[in-house]
Parts: sequence; C-alpha cells; structure tokens
Amino acid sequence: MTNQTGTAQETSPLDAHALANAGNGFVVDVREPWEWESGHAAGATHIPLNSIPERHQELSKDQPVLLICASGNRSMTAARYLASLGFDARSVAGGTAAWAAHRLPLESGAGISN
Repeated sequence: MTNQTGTAQETSPLDAHALANAGNGFVVDVREPWEWESGHAAGATHIPLNSIPERHQELSKDQPVLLICASGNRSMTAARYLASLGFDARSVAGGTAAWAAHRLPLESGAGISN
C-alpha cells in the first residue's frame, strides 16, 4: 500500500503488524495515558493525540507511521495531520480493539511510553 503525500489512509491491523514486525513501519499509540497502560500494541510508542503537533519531529518520514487508538477515530485525526506535514501516515482500522480481535501481541503497563 503506497500513500500519497498529504493523504491519510487506513491500514488493517494485520498489515500494520506485518510492516512494524519487518521494521518497515513505526506504531504510535495516540490514546490517553490510562488507556495506554491498560494495554497497547506490542512495540508501540506512546504519543497522546494532543501531543502530536509538538512531538511530530520525533517521527521519521523514512517509513510509514502507523497510528492506533481505541477504535480508529483519533488515529485518523493524527494520520490526517501528519499526512499534511508530508508523512506516510496510516490509521490502524478498528484501533486497539481490532488489533486485539486479531490476536496480535499486546503489552500492558508503562511499556515503552514516551
């Protein structure tokens, strides 16, 4: 799946996991801290949605940024914003709920929160 600059797209949890697992994508969880601590995609980095504007420089434009929230709404908001800045930004369809439904790896607690 190729993203056109400036256009946010959705990707399936399975595709997002495959990209991240192969080192070809970076998973960012945009939920609130209490949501993050209750369980998140394994290997994800935590940047709450309201922090994306001041922290986007921490992300690389060299690979897709795979954004995940609870159900896909906040991650699409973040994906649209990042795409407007030239990132290949993709919202994980269905969010963490879909990630868990596909039995993809989850972590709980502080993990690698930033």
